[in-house]
Amino acid sequence: MAIDWTQQEVQLIVTDYFSMLDLELSGKNYNKTTHRNALLPLLPGRSEGAIEFKHQNISAALINMGLPYIDGYKPRFNYQRELVEKEIANYIAQRKLLIENKFNAFANEASNVVLETIRYETVLDEPPSPSEFKETEPLYKPIKTNYLEKEQNNRNLGEQGEAFVIQFEKRRLVQAGKEKLADKIEWLSKDMGDGLGYDILSKNENGTDRFIEVKTTKLSKETPIFLSRIEMLFATKAAGGFYLYRVFDFATQPKLFIKNGAYDSFCKLVPQNFKGYF
Repeated sequence: MAIDWTQQEVQLIVTDYFSMLDLELSGKNYNKTTHRNALLPLLPGRSEGAIEFKHQNISAALINMGLPYIDGYKPRFNYQRELVEKEIANYIAQRKLLIENKFNAFANEASNVVLETIRYETVLDEPPSPSEFKETEPLYKPIKTNYLEKEQNNRNLGEQGEAFVIQFEKRRLVQAGKEKLADKIEWLSKDMGDGLGYDILSKNENGTDRFIEVKTTKLSKETPIFLSRIEMLFATKAAGGFYLYRVFDFATQPKLFIKNGAYDSFCKLVPQNFKGYF
């Protein structure tokens, strides 16, 4: 039977996690194994696997708080919620200004990806496994800003992600021998704004419309998406022809996965905002 981590153990691993996250957000190289090996003598009785799992728990907690996380540590949401979130909050509180500056830079910076150099035949990936996420609100909120949502709203990053998807779509149709359909792709969010509920009007191989909404992140494919009421309603209305193209790892090695149908058919929706009338 697994033994719960102590406050001191969680404090140590949270500190280690943030040291790696700082390097990652700064674009500096580091070695996860080296960090893990340095922790082993400080955590007697904890295996390498247990340490890695706890790092993944911290990723999950940060996602729940709306904060950036280490791309290489897939979030695992079954964790000691009270203790892990409290130690993250304590760590951030002691360095809040410095950390917020890092997170702001993460959310506001675009990507330097050159679309012409991407091998589009390699970018399609499998969707993530169904999430274990059950909670709706973190117990602690050390920073009010949701930096995951702020990154998604980064207009420059969003436009780059949409341009990436247009190139992918053109290649998909040309490869299927549908060059004339490829010429009909329309980048509607750029031409008409964001009020349609989708970004790109493409075509299926049989000539029918394919309504594409693009959500782009520099983080991993497990990062949650944020959507407007208009987007949700449109996807429900046009479920058969609606496709979410989730673009991820955009700053390093851009990839995407595709989901078809209304949002509630392929992801768990959590209400974020409410409007009150009197």
